[in-house]
Amino acid sequence: MNYSVTAIYFSPTGNSRKSACAIAKTLGEAYDEFDLTCQERQAQFGPDKVVVFGAPVYGGRLFKDFVEHLAGVTGDKTPCIVTVTYGNRDYDDALLEFCDLLTAQGFLPIAAALIGEHTYGRIQVGRPNKADLAEDARFAEKVAKKLNQGDYSQPNVPGNRPYKEGGKGGSFVPLTNDACIDCGRCRLECPMQAIGADNRTIDPNRCIACFRCIRRCPMGAKHMDVPAYNEFSAMFTEKLKEPKSNAYFL
Repeated sequence: MNYSVTAIYFSPTGNSRKSACAIAKTLGEAYDEFDLTCQERQAQFGPDKVVVFGAPVYGGRLFKDFVEHLAGVTGDKTPCIVTVTYGNRDYDDALLEFCDLLTAQGFLPIAAALIGEHTYGRIQVGRPNKADLAEDARFAEKVAKKLNQGDYSQPNVPGNRPYKEGGKGGSFVPLTNDACIDCGRCRLECPMQAIGADNRTIDPNRCIACFRCIRRCPMGAKHMDVPAYNEFSAMFTEKLKEPKSNAYFL
């Protein structure tokens, strides 16, 4: 397959990046990466390219700010693989929304809905795991075969139009304990620029509760160790304990 490959993703905690890159690597060992988590990007792709898109599901929809970040990425009959990563509940209309969005921007989507560890609780911890990424790679091989046959047909994916309400972040605002050393990593890597110059103050009107700061803090200073969250986490973990499978659409 004589295509150059690019992985483009919004991935606050890294799950969407893992899957998008596993697929991209199978299609082309020397693939490029565009990270839209903290910035917008302008890029145009022609029909000789393949783009692998990845994004998480927020309440059954794409995160609204990611949609804005993606506005500058356009195709010209460019084949692409569209992936949404969800935390074992449901992806609802997010995959359909993503395909519709990219079709309008000049891409020809093939799609997948993938399981990732949920941001909250202990739900499908460690996913995507080695087996998931191997499954992603096998899907990519099928995509390559389809494209090599000149088949650019778009699959039907689940979802409804109009889309359900969603696309917003959660309501839990991370806290900071005395382990903070003011390295500023959390502030620099916050997708919403919600963390103040003191590296402790978080604007609740901007924070989307993606917990990127918690995952990235080298000192474990950012946390959500409060009774309200712990109770919710335990309930949510029990509710979503039965694992779901990845879904692929060719």
